[in-house]
Formats: sequence, C-alpha cells, structure tokens
Amino acid sequence: MTRSPSRQGLSEAPFGSGHHRGDPAPEVDPESVSHLASVAGGRRFLQFTQRKSSLMADPSATAEAVRSLIDAFSLEMTGKDVPGLLEAKDTIPPRTKVNITFLGNEDLDMRIAAAKAVRELGFVAVPHISARRLASRAQLEQFLSRLRDVGATEHVFVVGGDPATPEGPYEDSYDVIRTGLLPDYGVKEVSIAGYPEGHPNIPNEVLWRALEEKSSSLAQQGLNATILTQFAFDTDPVLGWIEDVRTRGIRSTIRIGTPGPAGIKRLIGFARRFGIGANAMIVQKYGFSLTNLLGTAGPDRFVTDLALLLNDSSAGVSYGSINLHFYTFGGLRATSVWAREFLAVES
Repeated sequence: MTRSPSRQGLSEAPFGSGHHRGDPAPEVDPESVSHLASVAGGRRFLQFTQRKSSLMADPSATAEAVRSLIDAFSLEMTGKDVPGLLEAKDTIPPRTKVNITFLGNEDLDMRIAAAKAVRELGFVAVPHISARRLASRAQLEQFLSRLRDVGATEHVFVVGGDPATPEGPYEDSYDVIRTGLLPDYGVKEVSIAGYPEGHPNIPNEVLWRALEEKSSSLAQQGLNATILTQFAFDTDPVLGWIEDVRTRGIRSTIRIGTPGPAGIKRLIGFARRFGIGANAMIVQKYGFSLTNLLGTAGPDRFVTDLALLLNDSSAGVSYGSINLHFYTFGGLRATSVWAREFLAVES
C-alpha cells in the first residue's frame, strides 16, 4: 500500500534514539544554533514574567507547585544502561516509571533483560516499541510475548523509530496501535509522542492529525494514553502546546520531556540535532550561555517556571494532569539525585 506524503517520514525521532552518558556529544557550533521554537506564545510569557515575582512571593505555594510537577517523574534508559540503573537504584523513588528505548544496536534479549531489571528493582518498566524497526507482525508479537513473560507489558511507549525506511510493515506508531494486538498481551497504558516545538521534518498539521488518530484509536480499544513530549528549554511553547492539546479535547496525562543535568555542549548538540529552540535568549532563560559551553546545566529554572505557569490560576486554563519525563543525557544517577535534591531544597 502506498502512503500519502503526509504520513511518510513520521519517524518521531528522537524518541528511542538512546543518547546517554556513554555517547559522544554531537558536534556543535554555537553560532549556528537556530531558534526553531514557536513564538506564538511570546505575549503569554511576557505576561507571566510580569506576574512571576508575585507568584513566587509565597514560598510554600511555589514549593507545592514544584512538588506536584516533579513528584511522579519518569526516567529513560537504554538496554545497555542496566549498570547505570543499578548504580542509581537507591536514589530513584519506588514505582518510578522507567522508559526503555528500542535501539538498532540492541537485540531482543538485551531489551527484555533491561525491562526485567527495572521490574525486579521495584520500578515500572515502560518498554519502547519502535514501529519502523519491526520486520514483521510476528516480530512484534514475539517482543510483546517476551515482555509479558517478565511482567513488563502493562505500560509501553509506541514510537515511529529512527530508520528512514521501515524495516517491515509498520510505517509509524499508529500502524502498530491500530493492529489491536496491544490489549491481547496485557497492555493497559500506551505512551505516544508529542512535539511542543513542532518537528523539523513534519508539518504541524500532520503531527496534530497523528496525535488525534492515535488518541482516538487507544480510547476505542479501552487503553489509557499518556503523551510524552520532546524535550525543550523554553516553557513558553510548552504551555502554548499544552493549551492546544486540551483545546482539541485530549485529556490524557502529559509528560513534559526535560533534560536531566548534563554538559552544556552536550545539551546544545542534542538541541541542534533535534530542532529544539536554543537561541541565546532561550538558553539564558534556561540557565546557561552559548558563549561558555563548559560545565553542566540542570533544569532548575525550567522546572520552577513551568510549575508556576501550570499553577497560575489567573491564566484561567485547566491544564490537567502534567508530569515530567527526564531524558538522562548526563546519566540516570545524576538525574535522580538532582530531582531528589531539588525537591529537598524546594521543601
């Protein structure tokens, strides 16, 4: 069957790309990092900035806002990150959701072993299913069956995957979802991808149509949905996008992709590669400068500002259930320790 151009290439990168502490950072020239973020919500951020001092005047309210956003955070690891998970296990809260990527350089046994390790350590495994990496329906069923054997099918994240050309019958994540196979293997909740700043290769109308199609199909199958987003440095397009999601009648929990603490050059390299807004003004607001790529940066300001925005009653918006999903570019332990210490400070 020939696909329409609007659906070809819906690979949903970088979800499942698996960049982590052991990978080299992408090369980056700070002067070439372009600002790809939406500017539609600029006025909203200006208005929020004008109110921010009064919102932060009540430390207890600020602490509660941050706690409600960060308390149920989730993490991401690759199949090769089991040693890192063991290193971090005592710093990660019990029952934390841990996403496990589906990479081309890992095999089935490695993915299953990672999901099993997550479960055995008392966390909730969220294996990725990469549509474009599946060679056949039989391979999809084999993966789901093996996950079920280790008790790791209740939560999954279905993504398009990185290959430019599908390796089998599934062009995108919607193709996997609409097979109807997921409930047969014990799946109860499916995460799907969201793009607050758009996608460098996919028109916004295609992204919105895909989100609506997947949400509708999951609801028809009696499956819960969670939207997990690409990471961002700027709260403004994130808030605007959440409002657009809710305006479309989609009430699913949204997990906002957030970089864990990592080297600045590394963060900028990923932003450049994945089309994340990272001009001088945005990264300064986030907490670092394009003129100094040494050292590390954490999401302290981003998380605090996002929490305050979500709890700003004067905005007159009901944002629904919002949590954080940390991309562990600097390692699982560094991210989980940051979250624990940040909550302690805010408390």
